[in-house]
Amino acid sequence: MNRRHFLTAAGFAGAAALVGCTSDKGQTTTAATAAQPAEVVKWKMVTTWPKNFPGLGTGAENLARLIHEMSGGRIEVKVYAAGELVPALEVFDTVSRGTAQIGHGGAYYWKAKHEATQFFTSVPFGLTAQEMNAWLFYGDGLALWQEVYAPFGLVPMPCGNTGVQMAGWFNKEIHGIADLKGLKMRIPGLGGEVLRRAGGTPVNLPGGELFTALQSGTIDATEWVGPYNDLAFGLHKAAKYYYAPGWHEPGSTMEAIINKAALDALPKDLQSIVLNACKVVNADMLAEFMARNNQALETLKKEHGVQVRTLPDDVIAELKKLSDEVLLEVAKHDPLTQKVYDSFTAFRARVKPWTDASEVAYLKARG
Repeated sequence: MNRRHFLTAAGFAGAAALVGCTSDKGQTTTAATAAQPAEVVKWKMVTTWPKNFPGLGTGAENLARLIHEMSGGRIEVKVYAAGELVPALEVFDTVSRGTAQIGHGGAYYWKAKHEATQFFTSVPFGLTAQEMNAWLFYGDGLALWQEVYAPFGLVPMPCGNTGVQMAGWFNKEIHGIADLKGLKMRIPGLGGEVLRRAGGTPVNLPGGELFTALQSGTIDATEWVGPYNDLAFGLHKAAKYYYAPGWHEPGSTMEAIINKAALDALPKDLQSIVLNACKVVNADMLAEFMARNNQALETLKKEHGVQVRTLPDDVIAELKKLSDEVLLEVAKHDPLTQKVYDSFTAFRARVKPWTDASEVAYLKARG
């Protein structure tokens, strides 16, 4: 009987706690309302992209949305396009200082910070998107990337990929390597250094400035991404010839750069959410570019009369030779860059036989 009395009393006490009770001030409370709501972490994201720009800009927006949804609203991320809070090419410093907690862009924009950054976006005649992801996640690419960014208080993550890009837009035909001499072209990263070696002048401009620079003659040519993005920028209105293949960017990885102090301040589950949201965007962006590029290419050709050309074999061969020379010289810049170069080139050599036996062989068979 005593046991039954105890259980009954306990049951009523539990029900009272769940339903609510009246305090001495006449206020009804429940266990749910009595608990303090989880604190909402508010982050700023700065990007190198124009507002809502297809693929790249929307990729940053997707990252912010995913972090918010996956965290159950515990993290809010406000996205600032290039120029809204800081200029496009100041994203790295802004996140490093902690003025913003996260950024979205491309690692090769920061070569002035460290030569090795360029390897983590794309290398001329380097890795495809699949190979790049393999090096980063199942080689030591990501660990090396983190080592390069550590002195700046930053944590990098792969956060998008464009796949193979186009060689770019030109206002004259390219018949031989001599046609690159004196050419002023917007082309960042290691590809820009290869162009310099070929006698051209590389220029680093953010995407939002490309059309005006090309139309006004400030530059003679520009690469950007591929048909999906290039059509959105209207580059076909400023140049006549569209060249392939994208020898300089065979699988360009976009990045999220996260302020390390801000990331470390989060509980472990939220840290995992931020990092895994980057992985989701990394896969999603590549799928979007694959789905959208061909449709945009058909529009460029059929509706706008764009002439799609292929770079001559001898031009590609010379660019490959110059690329090998540039990479060797860049690697000698410092021990860490040498370590990144050694890892990258070793992985490329190791993965190439399987790529040839699988992807290349299948594409040849498909015709």
